[in-house]
Amino acid sequence: MSEATFTFRVDDSLKSAFADAAKRQDRTGAQLLRDFMREYVRHNENDAEYDAWFRRKVALGRNAAEEGRFVSHDDVKGDTAARRAMLRERLAGRRQ
Repeated sequence: MSEATFTFRVDDSLKSAFADAAKRQDRTGAQLLRDFMREYVRHNENDAEYDAWFRRKVALGRNAAEEGRFVSHDDVKGDTAARRAMLRERLAGRRQ
């Protein structure tokens, strides 16, 4: 693994406060910055994966709509009512 130097400007008071906070955790500022960068990259990758998944789902839904494949409002209401009834029965059984 090759390494590179990352240089940026920051206010002296912020740098000092950050170094003090890092020291209280027995870490260096550089260690914390690397951790923050890794977490940011991981979070960004997760966001990109979710965005791709969501776009695929929207495309599937749009294709289905264009082909005339719909679930009626009444069917959705009926399914939801059945699920609610099942959950109420389950909850009632736990209370006994």
